[in-house]
Amino acid sequence: MRVMNPIARFDLAFSLFCLQHRFNHQVALMSRAVSHTGDGHLYVVIALVAYLMDADAGKVFVLCGLSAFLIELPIYWALKNSFKRRRPPELSSQLISFITPSDRYSLPSGHTAAGFLMATIISQFYPQLTPIAFGWAGLIGLSRILLGVHFITDVVIGVALGIGCAELAMNLVGV
Repeated sequence: MRVMNPIARFDLAFSLFCLQHRFNHQVALMSRAVSHTGDGHLYVVIALVAYLMDADAGKVFVLCGLSAFLIELPIYWALKNSFKRRRPPELSSQLISFITPSDRYSLPSGHTAAGFLMATIISQFYPQLTPIAFGWAGLIGLSRILLGVHFITDVVIGVALGIGCAELAMNLVGV
């Protein structure tokens, strides 16, 4: 476990940097709005728009998205319940959370995984939207840190999980 100590110290230091400033409440308001876009409802809207724009490509887009989430969700839950990493405020009384998370554990960030999963699929089907899609996914990940519910390594692992599951799903679908 010695390897984890420097990572845990970095996580704590980064969270303190992100949460202990005089504008943290204003930042949290913006972060809450960004984080909300990663709750899942927007993914359905994106899939619907893709289907309505071009039914044939939209069907493949939806199939890739559903397949990716079918791969990602069990892995996400297995990781959460294996690592059982406590959330930032539970590990340091100096840290606060601006929202109540939907589950108990911190690693990985599910919002980040889902955001990067969608960004990866969007970028495959609509390459011109790549900067917007990945920028949006990155903001979702950052918002989770700024809301005090995740450490940076939770977000990094969420990024890897989301991209990896999307790539696997697209390969399985044949895209």
